Amino acid sequence: MSPTQHGDHRASYADRSHPRLEELQAMVRDGRIDTLIVAITDMQGRLMGKRVQADAFLAGVIDHGAHFCTYLLGTDMEMNTPEGFSLMNWETGYGDWIAEPVWDTLRVLPWLEKTAMVLSDVYTEEDHSEIAISPRTILKRQIARAADHGLTIKAGSEFEYYVLKESWEESAKLGWGIPQRFGYYNEDYHLLQATKAEPLHRLLRNQMTEARVPIEFSKGEAAPGQHEVNIRYDHVLESADRSVIFKHGAKEIAYLNGWGITFMAKPDHTWTGSSGHLHMSTWDRDGQEPLTHDPDAGLPYGMSKQFSHFVAGMMALSRELAIFIAPNINSYKRFASLSWAPVNIVWGRDNRTTGFRLVGHGPALHVEDRFPGGDMNAYLTYAAMIGAGLHGIDQELQLVDEFKGNGYVAKGVPRMPRALYEAIAELERSEAAPEIFGQDVVDHYLNAARVEQETYDAMVHNWERERYLERS
Repeated sequence: MSPTQHGDHRASYADRSHPRLEELQAMVRDGRIDTLIVAITDMQGRLMGKRVQADAFLAGVIDHGAHFCTYLLGTDMEMNTPEGFSLMNWETGYGDWIAEPVWDTLRVLPWLEKTAMVLSDVYTEEDHSEIAISPRTILKRQIARAADHGLTIKAGSEFEYYVLKESWEESAKLGWGIPQRFGYYNEDYHLLQATKAEPLHRLLRNQMTEARVPIEFSKGEAAPGQHEVNIRYDHVLESADRSVIFKHGAKEIAYLNGWGITFMAKPDHTWTGSSGHLHMSTWDRDGQEPLTHDPDAGLPYGMSKQFSHFVAGMMALSRELAIFIAPNINSYKRFASLSWAPVNIVWGRDNRTTGFRLVGHGPALHVEDRFPGGDMNAYLTYAAMIGAGLHGIDQELQLVDEFKGNGYVAKGVPRMPRALYEAIAELERSEAAPEIFGQDVVDHYLNAARVEQETYDAMVHNWERERYLERS
């Protein structure tokens, strides 16, 4: 299905009566804001966009959105323009799409002087049709499917990252060797060790919260220089917006203050991987009553029947939808036994060795998906898990028995793919994925994954030279 067949023909979006837009106009007029960032999220989860000068903003320069080249949703990590994308290629001429500001997402960024940022949805210029392969749109459509089931989905993310001694520029000059971590012993919950980088962590907690990305906790994690933050849960679209803003903003804050930081899933094979754990719960249509708990259903830990189907769907499709959860070559190196990253698709009550961890009590009962890494694109990961959960409800999938004990040694259970090429094969054979996302979305992200795999396969790595240069 082409993007124009997903039509969303609404009235003009230059709604100058929106309260956040009116607030922005007032801040520009009185000099508090002189720069507006208009951003979209690309396939890799990065923010791309333009900076709008204050006077141009007041003059209406983005009343009809900001133009951007279609290639931004069809590149690899290096911004190359690979073949195989039907919506953007040299034959189509790489024209323009429109980034339409979503004024509810407007934020003042305290780490950038007099700067505000607004996230955008993506539309065609000709007939204002929403672009199906845009990550934020992919999530919005799963939210709409949930609403058709009478459900609101709420979610929250935990992000782990490493603080590095070298800046990114220094790492580049050193040939991207193993970076030096800020710290030299496991700092999980260590207050003293965490204090050494507290000037950065304090900035992240407070400046993010000021920018409406509410950080509840930060703590040392299970390796030298590794840290974790917990972002307050909310409606799943708001939580995805917070996630992409947090990763982007954390990198900016770190860079502007002389720190190095990375959300890479596995920067070195000897390091503990960095997660992007996803917490998810189902609520009624109005988002007022949680639907995860029903003490009369007779299910373990008071799970409701519907929620058990939802979790069963998440588990059933984790392998098939792995590309949307673990998008990069490096993502799969995090899935290592006894590493604090799960490998087996089993669930357990408050069990960090299982891929799915049931936590909370009563109305606070929810599931934690421990498979996503810090490198996830939250829009795609959240969308995949909502789609999988709804599949479980539609098919009335039965939740398998709880796994008790060490989930790493579970036998006879499905395992997450060991590498990107295996995840590609799983998505290629999936019947559920096109039903959830549409064939156009599946084909687009399959092509991106194949390009990444083929690029990696063509490279010669330091490990190969060390192993074979003399001895082969």
